[in-house]
Amino acid sequence: VQLQASGGGLVQPGGSLRLSCLASGRTFGSSLMGWFRQAPGKEREFVASMSSNSHYAYYGDFVEGRFSISRENAKNTVYLLMTSLKPEDTAVYYCAQRAADSRWYKPAWHDYDYWGQGTLVTVSS
Repeated sequence: VQLQASGGGLVQPGGSLRLSCLASGRTFGSSLMGWFRQAPGKEREFVASMSSNSHYAYYGDFVEGRFSISRENAKNTVYLLMTSLKPEDTAVYYCAQRAADSRWYKPAWHDYDYWGQGTLVTVSS
């Protein structure tokens, strides 16, 4: 499995970005997908996850309704729509795939088996 994240960039505070993550292989449609982020000098942080059938989605506490995760299994792609961005959202954002599906809250990095290379999001005026 290979994961390729894209869509990062420079955005002003209050702006929006949509990240995409394209997965290789045939297991995407039966896997839990997640997004994490890591800011300089900080630990990797859970952002969001979504079950294979899109019925179960979870978010980190800091999201506060600003982000939305979605997926298109036919395209092997998971998305993260980020709105009302703040400077503290600046980080490298990683997509991750768990080998199995789950309907439960899985916020730990070690719950996931495959990782993309990350895409940098910078929120600054």
